Amino acid sequence: MNGGELLAEVIKKQGVEYIFTLCGGHIAPILVGAKNQGLKVIDVRQEPTAVFAADATARLTGKPGVAVVTAGPGVTNSVTAIKNAQMAQSPLILIGGAVATVLKGKGALQDIEQIQLFNTLVKWSATIEQDCDLIPIMEEAFDVAKSGIPGPVFIECPIDLIYDEPLVREWYGEKSGISKPEGLVDKVIKWYLRRHVDKLFACSPKSEEISFLEGITPFQIDDKHLDEVKEALYQCKKPVLLLGNQVMKRVEFVNQLSIAVEKMGIPTFLSGMARGLLGANHSIYFRHKRSYALRNADLIILAGIPLDFRLNYGRGLKKTAKLIKINRSTETIKKNKKPDMGIQSDPSTYLIELSKIVEDGIISNWNEWNEQLRKLNEKREEEIKEFTKVSTDYINPLTLCERINANLNEKSIIIGDGGDFVATASYLVKPKDPLSWLDPGPYGTLGVGAGFAIAAKLSDPDSEVWLLYGDGAAGYSIIEFDTFVRHNLPVIAVVGNDAGWTQITRDQVEYLNDDVATVLRYNDYHVIAEGCGAKGLLLDNADNIDSVLQEAKNLNKKGHPVLINSIIGKTDFRKGSISM
Repeated sequence: MNGGELLAEVIKKQGVEYIFTLCGGHIAPILVGAKNQGLKVIDVRQEPTAVFAADATARLTGKPGVAVVTAGPGVTNSVTAIKNAQMAQSPLILIGGAVATVLKGKGALQDIEQIQLFNTLVKWSATIEQDCDLIPIMEEAFDVAKSGIPGPVFIECPIDLIYDEPLVREWYGEKSGISKPEGLVDKVIKWYLRRHVDKLFACSPKSEEISFLEGITPFQIDDKHLDEVKEALYQCKKPVLLLGNQVMKRVEFVNQLSIAVEKMGIPTFLSGMARGLLGANHSIYFRHKRSYALRNADLIILAGIPLDFRLNYGRGLKKTAKLIKINRSTETIKKNKKPDMGIQSDPSTYLIELSKIVEDGIISNWNEWNEQLRKLNEKREEEIKEFTKVSTDYINPLTLCERINANLNEKSIIIGDGGDFVATASYLVKPKDPLSWLDPGPYGTLGVGAGFAIAAKLSDPDSEVWLLYGDGAAGYSIIEFDTFVRHNLPVIAVVGNDAGWTQITRDQVEYLNDDVATVLRYNDYHVIAEGCGAKGLLLDNADNIDSVLQEAKNLNKKGHPVLINSIIGKTDFRKGSISM
């Protein structure tokens, strides 16, 4: 087996079913090896999509996703997507091609310092230097990506370590330019190259054995802390539980977590990947007035969510409230506001264990508080409903989002890629199940949409995948409709086309009286999709929203990727919402 085949074998034995890539000569043996191992190779049109797909695969399955990109530009094109995965704490493996070991630093094509570039972007990085490294480094990569605080890992694979040994030896003989050594210098060069190849392929059969796959030991749980949190719950009158992305890291326990949170009955707010954990309309789940709840609560539990810009760095929390942070990261626990109790643990595991010692009747202690939050939530829902009635130049974006929500299947996965349109959708489009909402995460990256949609459809082929695009964000990955078609991945994309970078325009015009660089056109995005072999639909009349959505669903059932180009107007619904 050549090096590419060995890497593919390790990847398969880790339970990975597909890898994401954009082809290149530096990585070809890995791709061929993956195919021969029965892995599905999903080739995309730009490297960020491959990494975004690996990121979303990890979020949805709990297994590290794998992306393979070629050397130089292929690797550098992956930087933003890798940073997005790092900030979202997504375990993934990025394998990057590299020039031949003997040519490193000598000005070879696409030779750059890749390891140094990635050191601040990943949990761990390594270069494979000889064939003995192939298996242990790859196995270590999976362990590092999954353990502790999950995150991305970068592995650099020089081209001369993944092709067949006889071919590599032939290359080194030819590349020396010396067919028959004539002088001392020629002989030294020939000897050096032969010795170099011998070192590359010095591996013994024993070192090529793949280890038995072992599980990662979860964080320990302190019973004393559990009792203290339980006591805090018994004494409080106005508790609030905030759940963030990290509670979804142990995908295998998601259903248990949902039951645990429901059993405890703490008024709950969900963000990011946690959306959908309690269904669309659970009695203890509140979508609105989170700031009010935090200003008035006497107990605040942050589980798997940091006190960052999304929570105003903790400045909006009631000062006398007891603050409990449960997180895998001690740094996150300490950040911005010191908690009364900081618990380093996997938050989902911790909440499941906490639910086992909390009595069912405790929820009655919070009836008055629960009712207060419910009324505020309902009032906000009514206010949003009024915004759907506002007349706009084209389709009211809130009306469109409301109708999308009404047309969702019971088994739908919603992906948000955009600014104003997607943020608006987050108020009206309600995921019905756990692991049914995907957004970039705290990095706020645009361009995740196609990669996330690819991963969602592969992870759950029976689901109806809805990709909600802002028209600005659509420009990053709309070409991947070609990938949807080639790999038979029927998704429904809805472009909220208001001909601008509206989230930026709104505040820029107000503060600076200028819309420079924020204006787009009402482009025919549906025609682009058709050009890639998908189905494109134009929606430019509010009276046709339901009929066009149903047409898209019908086409989707027949196996067609569909893009709906929705011409929408502008509202003041999110005025003043820009984040800094």
